[in-house]
Amino acid sequence: MAGDTPGNPSVPEAAEYAAASRVLRIQSKLHDRAVADPGRVFDDLFNLVADPAFLLEAWRRVRTNKGARTAGIDGWTAPGIEASERGVLGFLDQIRADLKARTFVPLPVAERMIPKSNGKMRRLGIPTARDRVVQASLKLVLEPIFEPGFSSSSYGFRPGRRAQDAIEDVIHHARSGYVWVFETDIAACFDEIDHTALMNRVRQRIGDRQVLRLVKSFLHAGILTGEGTLRETVSGTPQGGILSPLLANIALGEIDEHFDTKRRSLSKEWHRRRHRREGGATYRLVRYADDLAVMVFGTQEHAEALRDEVAGVAATIGLRLAEDKTRTVHIDDGFDFLGWHIQRHTQRGSSRRMVYTYPSDKAVTSVRSRVKELTGRQTMNMDPGTVFTLLGQRLRGWTTYFRHGASKITFSELEHYLWHRVWKWLRRRHRRRHWRWITRTYGSPHNRWGFTADGVELFNPAKVPIRRYRYRGNTIPTPWSARPAHATT
Repeated sequence: MAGDTPGNPSVPEAAEYAAASRVLRIQSKLHDRAVADPGRVFDDLFNLVADPAFLLEAWRRVRTNKGARTAGIDGWTAPGIEASERGVLGFLDQIRADLKARTFVPLPVAERMIPKSNGKMRRLGIPTARDRVVQASLKLVLEPIFEPGFSSSSYGFRPGRRAQDAIEDVIHHARSGYVWVFETDIAACFDEIDHTALMNRVRQRIGDRQVLRLVKSFLHAGILTGEGTLRETVSGTPQGGILSPLLANIALGEIDEHFDTKRRSLSKEWHRRRHRREGGATYRLVRYADDLAVMVFGTQEHAEALRDEVAGVAATIGLRLAEDKTRTVHIDDGFDFLGWHIQRHTQRGSSRRMVYTYPSDKAVTSVRSRVKELTGRQTMNMDPGTVFTLLGQRLRGWTTYFRHGASKITFSELEHYLWHRVWKWLRRRHRRRHWRWITRTYGSPHNRWGFTADGVELFNPAKVPIRRYRYRGNTIPTPWSARPAHATT
């Protein structure tokens, strides 16, 4: 019995490596078949979901995820499973036995309400560790099959693709004459996706009834609220589940395909020019998850007409547009997208019109608020070295994301703000000390205006180099594009 297996707090690295190699090899084959035959419907996939190698690789991904220490409604966490009597292998053996016996039934997800920056709340669903592993295994099987069919205009929650690729795509289209922008956001995307429409799209590529049943069971698993009430899930894919982003992309593919069809109908440049001369417009969609920017080579009226058109397409999958985030804007006036402010204006010192990207006001306000929080009264009892470490972690991630735009001035202003906040924090912490003592004690030997404590030097945003991001267009590789040596053996 799986419960009698001796405790196994950690799986040997050799076993994990062998499992990862086998999974990658099979994923590559699935991906190649999906590319070779875009209309192929895949059968006999359930055995892969229950395959020991896929379950072990799924466990590795669940265990290394940030939420590994967060328990679902059954109370089990990844560390708890490792320390249990049955251990990891016994845990996975039981999952496999339940899958093979067709007795696996997902448990309801635990509901958590997370505050958003605009003051509203976002619903987050926390599946059990057992359900996370099966979801991860399902994703390992399904993702290489659906990935080749996804549009090149889609960037969110896809392997190898980044938010900066979406930003560069916007810049590329704006330079090519697509200067009107219809910007919108899907309201409560993860909560309102129509299950019937989603399953119909999944069936276009998946014919294995057991896999379809398993996907459907996760959609209908239900939500256990904080008050202990069990609520049915008649729509949506609970945000927080490993499988949810992939399912959301499958559903939102309806919007991608709508604009891809428009693009293919005018595939030649001379077709597009003639169409525009006759009063028409051409469109290019850039989508990152539920954030959409439709670039329009035409007039403002063409862009504004997209409101009803996009809303109609979204309605076919049970979704609606967020009215407060829907607008039409010219690239010269600028708009915010994925934390960036994108705007075209005259280059300083010349007459050329260039498209620039800056950290948005909202993004700057957010990082300043975090700096203020970490240098406020609530951190007064923390060691300075700890505070410097936390500040560095937050600012390194933020500046790394924004280093690909015209961010030098923003970084310098952030450095000044950081310096004054830390100086004020140190003066408040050492009220009875002279400012010269603070300078001698916390002064950095490498930077006249820097601070250091317990061997930790305060991160300086102004020193982050600005590096232009290379536009990758349609050449973005997938994890299955390049074959490792062992994949051919």
